[in-house]
Amino acid sequence: MTADVQQVQLEDDPFAGQADWPARWIRATEYGDVVGFRLRVECAQVAEVVVHVSADERYELWLDGDLLGRGPSRGEVGHWAFESYRLRLPAGGHWLAARVWSLGDDAPLAQLSLGDGPTFLLAAEELSTGTADWQAAALPGHGRRPKGDGYGCGARHVSDGRTYPWGWQTGEDTLDWSPAARGDLARSSRSGTEGRLLVPARLPAPAQRWAEGSRVRHVAEHPAGEPTHDRVVDPADHLDDEAGDWQQLLGGTALVVPPGTCRCVLIDLDEYVCAYPFLDLEGGRDAEVRLHWQESLYETDPEAGKGHRDVVEGKLFGRPGLEEDGIGDLFIAGGGRECHSTLWWQSGRYVEVLVTTAAEPLTITGLRFRETHYPYEDRSHFTASDPRLAEVGVLAFRTLQMCSHETTMDCPYYEQLQYAGDTRLQCLVAYATTGDDALARQALRAFAHSQDANGLVQSRTPARQASPIPPFTLWWVAMVHDFALWRGDLAFVTELMPGVRAALDAHRRTVDDHGIFHALHGWNFTDWVPGWDAGTPPGIVQDGEVHPDWPGPGRGVSAVLQLQLALVARQVAELESWLGEPDAGYSQLADSLVQATDENFYDTDRRLYADDLGHTAFSEHAQSLALLAGAKYGETAVRAMLQEPLERTTVYFDHYLFEALHRIGRTDVLLDRLGLWFGLLDQGLRTVIEHPEPTRSDCHAWGAHPLYHYVATLLGVRPTAPGMTAVTVAPQLGGLEWAQASVPTPHGSLEVRAEAGRPPEVSAPPKIALTIH
Repeated sequence: MTADVQQVQLEDDPFAGQADWPARWIRATEYGDVVGFRLRVECAQVAEVVVHVSADERYELWLDGDLLGRGPSRGEVGHWAFESYRLRLPAGGHWLAARVWSLGDDAPLAQLSLGDGPTFLLAAEELSTGTADWQAAALPGHGRRPKGDGYGCGARHVSDGRTYPWGWQTGEDTLDWSPAARGDLARSSRSGTEGRLLVPARLPAPAQRWAEGSRVRHVAEHPAGEPTHDRVVDPADHLDDEAGDWQQLLGGTALVVPPGTCRCVLIDLDEYVCAYPFLDLEGGRDAEVRLHWQESLYETDPEAGKGHRDVVEGKLFGRPGLEEDGIGDLFIAGGGRECHSTLWWQSGRYVEVLVTTAAEPLTITGLRFRETHYPYEDRSHFTASDPRLAEVGVLAFRTLQMCSHETTMDCPYYEQLQYAGDTRLQCLVAYATTGDDALARQALRAFAHSQDANGLVQSRTPARQASPIPPFTLWWVAMVHDFALWRGDLAFVTELMPGVRAALDAHRRTVDDHGIFHALHGWNFTDWVPGWDAGTPPGIVQDGEVHPDWPGPGRGVSAVLQLQLALVARQVAELESWLGEPDAGYSQLADSLVQATDENFYDTDRRLYADDLGHTAFSEHAQSLALLAGAKYGETAVRAMLQEPLERTTVYFDHYLFEALHRIGRTDVLLDRLGLWFGLLDQGLRTVIEHPEPTRSDCHAWGAHPLYHYVATLLGVRPTAPGMTAVTVAPQLGGLEWAQASVPTPHGSLEVRAEAGRPPEVSAPPKIALTIH
């Protein structure tokens, strides 16, 4: 009989009735980046136990040599996550083990830590750390590689089989193990005041599967020890007689690489993936297998970007001008039977395998990629008369998945950071397509926890380096409003309201007596418009010392920021009304802001709102927000905007443009602007890019928002009361012959089919008050 394991989701502290947890943090007496902890467990009969586990910075939990789970879910020290697992243990002896690591300054930007080295915690009856006989040892065979372009993702990994203690999880190694050193008592966020204050990880286990469909695109001989970043993929170099063997390796057939050989192999995963690589080796001591990752190959001309993503011939595995090879991990054969992997997943579509053997032949018995992401499932099943919409939907949903893990992420390849502006759109997509709000709740709490005394939330959290983006504080407030509408749970919303009010008050303080909002200090990023200064709208001056990661403080006046504040102030007034609270002047604030906008930014000759007080710049951003915020000439401005070229919204801010187009019934324009997304299909992309070409990221969270507009704009499914207790369905097909979807709600699925010229067919749960137009 084997052990049965299940990850358990808790809402509350399991030891809430006690002063402290019945466990202590433990560490090894010998320092190392990576430390092993293990405990021998003897069961006289079948036993069932729930273990609560955490670590600083990261852990893997093992039972009898089988990996049970990873964690803890990322967070900040004052709200440090623990996971819970239910173990059913057969009678007999068992090994409970954990691999724990701490990378200090080389850790990912989203990985926080107390910085005192690898520490571990497990609480469970007689098994608790600090009480039970836990042993510890620094684990050799682990090293670090440079971060490369993925500067936010942490150091890459070296797995050295020559020194790695294979079998350590089950006591089969020869390491010198010592009793673990006992540290601080574990404390929860309810009872503690300092240290790592524990909260339950409220997320489900990640979705995992073996990636399928990988193809070997190129095999070439390569000079041992030479870099690969400047070598063009040349069809003349392709070793066609070896390519079949490498392809069979991906299907599970072992491959022998002779001694003194160096091969460079290009694998196309045929999909964008976030995955742990698994490499199985036999023999071949001192051989090196290096796996590097790219989202796409690059054209040799630095100005040409990436080109068609399916094309590899004549291109480089990395940006032109690189001085070193790219992002990835190194595995060194120890000469036995070994299974290598990494401490954290990698991402991209293409993998470059560089194999260099020494004096012995190396047998590669397996090369697999274990995909991982938050377990989102698309339940909307949107289809329409234009099949390209469904095809874009596949790209968009894949983007959502690849940017969703323990937190939301802007992009998996470069930063892996949870930004409020990006996250708002991710959550809307999740509400409209999955009905899953656990990751949204995590994000809402995380930003609330990050709020400073000045009322601003961090633009990205958790993060070891701050990047102040004041407009993102307002988008976090909008996230609270979105949650209340689409998901309900007003008790949860009530918990967030003190932060919401503080955020609005922080902005209200810089509104002058004339109703003009003066920008807060920080990077007032709005959109990656090519003509704007670092994404900052006209009227805002970037000044002060520039940090390497973001522009300096901002000052000035912008209609775009003024109207954003007005829009969000109206949302807060609505939140207060739903909660039965007094308005506190938020409606009045919104009214005064839009009145001042009408008086100072509206250009009567052009019938447009200027971005700046001097009326020298005009953008789609200002017109869209004017309509959404309720400005007097908002509809006039949006209709005028469609008649002349202005600074255009890009991928991110297209969401707010689409919202404005919905308001005036011009979804035909929305469909036309989806041409950027249709172009992704033509360029071989599998996910949505960060901004129009040439783009940095091929997979960027905010680009998934068309999925939301399929439901909320084309089919017109919009909640009008908290928790979707009242919903309006008013399709705007924009020239489509028909469209249909199943919309998840807190009360069950709402089915809608719309055909041009006919009333929509709608089936809704009885708890929803339905209005159909």
